[in-house]
Amino acid sequence: MMKMKKQNFTRVSEFFLLGLSDDPEWQPLIFGLFLLMYLVTILGNLLIILVVSSDPHLHTPMYFFLSNLSLADIGFTSTTIPKMMVDIHTHSRVISYEGCVTQMSIFTLFGCLDNLFLTAMAYDRFVAICHPLHYSAIMNPGLCGLLVLVSFFISLLYSQLHSLMVSQLTFFMYVEIPHFFCDPSQLFNLACSDTSTNNVLIYFMGAILGGVPLTGIFFSYTRIVSATLRVSSTVGKYKAFSTCGSHLSVVCLFYGTALGVYLSSVASHSPKKSAVASVMYTVVTPMLNPFIYCLRNRDIKRAMQKFLRRTA
Repeated sequence: MMKMKKQNFTRVSEFFLLGLSDDPEWQPLIFGLFLLMYLVTILGNLLIILVVSSDPHLHTPMYFFLSNLSLADIGFTSTTIPKMMVDIHTHSRVISYEGCVTQMSIFTLFGCLDNLFLTAMAYDRFVAICHPLHYSAIMNPGLCGLLVLVSFFISLLYSQLHSLMVSQLTFFMYVEIPHFFCDPSQLFNLACSDTSTNNVLIYFMGAILGGVPLTGIFFSYTRIVSATLRVSSTVGKYKAFSTCGSHLSVVCLFYGTALGVYLSSVASHSPKKSAVASVMYTVVTPMLNPFIYCLRNRDIKRAMQKFLRRTA
């Protein structure tokens, strides 16, 4: 009995990712769909980065943060989708312990970066509309670079905290993760050791890194709306709101899908349904961001047309 107990709790060397479906007939469809979405995501976000870097008119703080957001979205999707497609192609669901922790760490890093870059973009719009005369002095290249570096440093600390806590957990010899990637919440649920302290710490850090940026975005847009409504010209109001439309759409999509995934997982208590729902914020949101900026932003559309004409 003691020997069996010791064997069951030996440090796990690999996990098994169950994916989105066990049905073999669905695998080719899932592979093709995710390959298409991944290519659209990579090409769309790369196009945003190339267009912004090639057009001098877009060398402003707003588009500097947009380029970094696109880069984070590329990293965000590249952490999970290629591994899932390889698993489907090779009919293997195995991921090593080290690979799982690394994937979880990088996924957390880029997810947190997305969150903080959206906050920096909201601050940029707040300064541009509420303090236009001081915009150039406040949003100088030094501050923009500092905001990106601080965002990366905070995200790196947060991701390493996840890795450290997972490394302290004990798992059974055979662990099946009902997901298509190593989701941190799933790992904590599947651990056979006590995770109460880890859960409290994760929820506390999540509340800070989710609540503080969201509060900052809400405050920024409250002031933006208040300042815009004081503008007497209808054209002035439209111009002010149009500069924020794309960013506000992305914010609603990012936080809306993340909140939807959280509520669906709480309501259904089904890990498989939670995995399907998480496709929205891990795959669909990064894919739609370039479309939102291209369709709603005239500067991006004009720069993209010029870029495509030059490369054609």
